[in-house]
This record gives sequence, structure tokens and C-alpha cells, in this order.
Amino acid sequence: MAVTSETIHTRRNSIKEFFLRVWEPYRKVPLLGWIIGSMVAVALELMVGFPLARALGLPKVPALFGVGIALKDPQLIPGALLYIIIIYILPIGLIARVSTKLANRLARLLLSLPLRLSEIIHLVLIYAVLHFWSGLNDYRLLVVRLILVAIIFTLSLNVINGYMGEFSCSHPGFIALGAYMASVFTVFLFVDDPLFGAALLPATFGPLFFPIGLILGGIAAALGAILIAVPSFRTRGDYLAIISLAFMFIIKSLMENLEVVGGARGLGGQPDWASLPTVFFWTVLCIWIINNFVTSTMGKALNAVRDGELAASAMTVNTRRTKMIAFLFGAFWAGVGGGLFAHVIRYVNPGTFGLTMLAEVLAMVYFGGLNSVVGSIFGAVGINLLSEALRPLEIYKWIIIPVLLIFIMIYQPRGVLAFREFSFKKMIQPKTVNGEEVKDAAAAD
Repeated sequence: MAVTSETIHTRRNSIKEFFLRVWEPYRKVPLLGWIIGSMVAVALELMVGFPLARALGLPKVPALFGVGIALKDPQLIPGALLYIIIIYILPIGLIARVSTKLANRLARLLLSLPLRLSEIIHLVLIYAVLHFWSGLNDYRLLVVRLILVAIIFTLSLNVINGYMGEFSCSHPGFIALGAYMASVFTVFLFVDDPLFGAALLPATFGPLFFPIGLILGGIAAALGAILIAVPSFRTRGDYLAIISLAFMFIIKSLMENLEVVGGARGLGGQPDWASLPTVFFWTVLCIWIINNFVTSTMGKALNAVRDGELAASAMTVNTRRTKMIAFLFGAFWAGVGGGLFAHVIRYVNPGTFGLTMLAEVLAMVYFGGLNSVVGSIFGAVGINLLSEALRPLEIYKWIIIPVLLIFIMIYQPRGVLAFREFSFKKMIQPKTVNGEEVKDAAAAD
């Protein structure tokens, strides 16, 4: 029997209604409820993860939600799927559902405290989940740190490509400048290195000076951005994309030929100071500052320039100054992220900062959504987790991910969460007040 378009439409609506009914009870679960459920799941994995994995026939505890194990040996797919259901899906779903009333009461109690204190408590709990989950093995820890750094990269590029509305290809160059500057600062001062000689200062002082190295990396990237911005913003059209792409290749070539920073061999020996708490702190700081920037008067002016430069100029907006500030601001945070990246990997090589990195960062921005802080976070986390999960497929993962991005561009041209405002206050508020579902953030005040 032929399947008509009306039948397909009816089936789609039925599936959609089914998922909406399943999700309906969870609409009342506040962020705190999901955190509590995640903490229970992490504790369960720490206690019974290894014996459960062996009982299900798995060679080890899945490093990343069991996808890698399943792709390496398809016979282990049932065991990996059961492990994820038992350890993650059931505990998080059940605890979040059962603790809805308690979590809402706790959320209201926390909101009775000063807002900043309430936000810090939520962030500490989120960090605790990441800390204990990633503490199970070194691979998870590395993945979490790299995802946090990727959030900084994505946010900083979204300021330029999303909020400013230009198309820049220079981000790998900014990241390279930040990575090399921060690396030279820490290795030269605190490490006995064959390239730079004996350390000038005791290594015990290093963690205290590490933020200075990251800021210097950001400043180096911002200075590099001036070289692009001055000629580019005197022109119109696609000149920024062309000049910024040339800048990326110039920086890459420069690092390959500068023997003082290792040349094509790269530069290693970076101290292990980019720990999880350090990277988490800088990521949260980046999210907070960039979110404040894009919602400030300057951010509104930037949106006006994006939507119509001539109209913004007629409304007394200094368009060139606005674009310069945004471009240097985005480059600064790319440089800070580059410094963190260098100290997570503990090695930098000019080949890292090429077209592959450019494609990855652009994919994270356009997958998550333009003009959206929460979209940048979603894009960075989603693309990185997908890339790591598909790593066993080797070359085939570079077919799957682009195909996925093509579908996203067809059905969501601006990204999955484009133009979504980020408000941590809305996220941490209770979902119910006296049993009534909160429809708006103001309803909880």
C-alpha cells in the first residue's frame, strides 16, 4: 500500500506528541534537579561501574558513554547500551523526576540568597559533577578540559561571525599567538628548557603567574587582530574573510620558521598548570564577560551594525570603532583560550593552527547557533563529544560530521540555538511556585 504524505505527516505528529507527553513531567525539573540526578549517576558509576561493565561483557568502564567500545566491536553494542541506561539515563531521569518538589524548594531557598552567591553554589555543584565524572580516567579529564577550552574558542568567534555579522577566518592565528606567547612566558621563566636555558624563577611561583601568561597571550592575539582590522574595516564586502585567511597562513608560516620558538618542531615542556579547576574558572569567566559584553550598550550597537551598517551610522553609532572593539575583544579571548590549550596539551606545533582547526571552530559556531552564547556552548560541547565518540571510525567520522552539518544548515541555517539569550538567573530559578508551573522568569521573583 502506498504511503501518502498525509500518512507521513500524521505519523510525525504522533511521534512528536509521544515525546512531548514523555517530557511533560520534566518541564517542572529545575537545573538543581538535573544536577542532583547527575551527581547520583556519577556516584553510582564510581561505586559499581567496573563490576557492572564486567557483568555486561565490556572490557572496561566506557570512557565516553560507551560509543567508542560499541564502534570498535559491534557485538558489545547491547552491553554498552545497557550500561548507559543503568548508569546514566535511569538514575538521572528517576532522581530528577522524584526530587522535583525538593529541588524546586531548594532552588527557591538558594534564590533567597544574594544572586551571585546562588550562582556560585550552582557552579560549584556543576564543577563537582565534572570533577568526579572526569576523575575516573585520564581520557575523560582531557576531553572535559578540551571541551571547556573549545567553548572559549567558539564564544570568541561568535562575537565576530555572529554578533558582528562578519566572516573571519583568522581565529587559528589568534589561538596560535596566544598559545605561543603563554608558552614562552611560562617555559622561559619557570622551566629548565634546552631552548631557553635555566629557569629564571622557582616553579612554585608559576601557578600564581600563570594568569599573567594567559592575559599576555590574549594581548598578543589582540595586537595581531589590529593588523587585520585596520585595513579590513576600511573596505566592504568579503575582504575581511580574504585578509583574515591570509593572516592565518602568515602566522602559521611565521611559527614554522621561527627557531626561537622551536620552528616546525614545535614547542613543548609547558608546565601542567591548566588543571580542570583552572580551565573551568577561565571558561566561566569567559562566558560571563562575553555575555555581559553582547548584552551591553556596545553589544546592542554591534547588533545594529550587523543588521544595517548605514542605518546604524545614521543613528550616531560609530560603526568602525564598534567593529574594531568587537574584533579585538574576540581575538583577546581566542588568545586566552590558546594559552589554556597549549598548557592542556603541553605542546604546540604550527601545524595545529591551520585549516583543520578553522573548520572545527567554524563548525562549532554554526552548529550551535549564531548570535547566541548558549548556542556556542551547545555547539562546542556537541561537536567535540561527537568527534570523540566517532574517533574509532577514523576517516569516516569526517564524512559523518560534515553530512550532519549539511542537514543542520538546510533545516536550521543559523544554527540549532541561534539568537537565544543566555541568562543564568533564568536557568537556576525554580520551575514551580506553590505547585504552579513557572511560565516566565519574572514569575519566580
